[in-house]
Amino acid sequence: MSKKILVTMRLDERQKNFLEAQAKNFPCEFIYKKRNDLRDEDLIDVDWIIGAPPPELLPAAKNLEWLQIIFAGADSYLNLPPDILLTNVSGAYDTTVSNHMLTMTLMLARGFYKYARQQVNHVWQHCKEIISITSATVLILGAGNIGAAYAQKVKALGANVIGVRRTKKIKPDCFDEIYTVDELDKVLGRADIVAMILPGGSQTNHFMDEEKLSKLKRGAFLINVGRGNAVDPVALKKFLRNGHLGGVALDVTEPEPLPTDDELWDFDNVIITPHCAGGLVLAETRDAIVKICAENLRRKIAGEPLKNLVDRTTGY
Repeated sequence: MSKKILVTMRLDERQKNFLEAQAKNFPCEFIYKKRNDLRDEDLIDVDWIIGAPPPELLPAAKNLEWLQIIFAGADSYLNLPPDILLTNVSGAYDTTVSNHMLTMTLMLARGFYKYARQQVNHVWQHCKEIISITSATVLILGAGNIGAAYAQKVKALGANVIGVRRTKKIKPDCFDEIYTVDELDKVLGRADIVAMILPGGSQTNHFMDEEKLSKLKRGAFLINVGRGNAVDPVALKKFLRNGHLGGVALDVTEPEPLPTDDELWDFDNVIITPHCAGGLVLAETRDAIVKICAENLRRKIAGEPLKNLVDRTTGY
């Protein structure tokens, strides 16, 4: 039976050819449509989807058997019927997100956020509050693929790297120590830099709250590139106002977009980027996504188990 495959990811001709080559000699029809142009009628007789369709339109996809999303986190799609296969592209964003995190880390450590503001105001003044990554302890909340990629980078610079994850597993070489979330209190106060790459969901909502922020050493830096609601914004502003935190770098916020009158914009030790760490700007990322989608398409056609099946309880 022929399959109708809807692709909502923007692809160039090379990438389209690579994707379609996986379905050579298989009866199917590829339909390419921009995400924002989709309507209910576009999904009615679709069998497989590759991309990021608006979740509110998916009830119209009565024939849907498989959704291959182009994100690592699947928060928006967890309410799909359990008989619909849901796969993500975990691993595709490791390079771009870890590079973004490393940039934030060095900017915080060397005080570049202050120099950027001074440049705007034509001020020539040394920043005296800097640290060395070589002697820093970096604690990573979320020791999955992206966390490990970031760990490799800061470890290469000489940092002592501590990973925190939900379950106990064998320690990867890129971490000096590994703990579970239940053991976080043992190590939180040791960190010079805390980097958060936590998934969405009720278990991580306001995970970094007033209690945990109070356990950070004075002058510690906080980075968040996972989910904005993983940090309690009220508590965060409190610890920025009282000077407990040395600096903060946020690629995600609560809410998003961050309102123009939000107080976070005005702290001189806060770096804000508009949820772009895991974007599709980097060609390497786009190619990695296409490669994962194409491999799963090949597997689906061959009747083999799909890679990157999403755990509906965690969204990853």
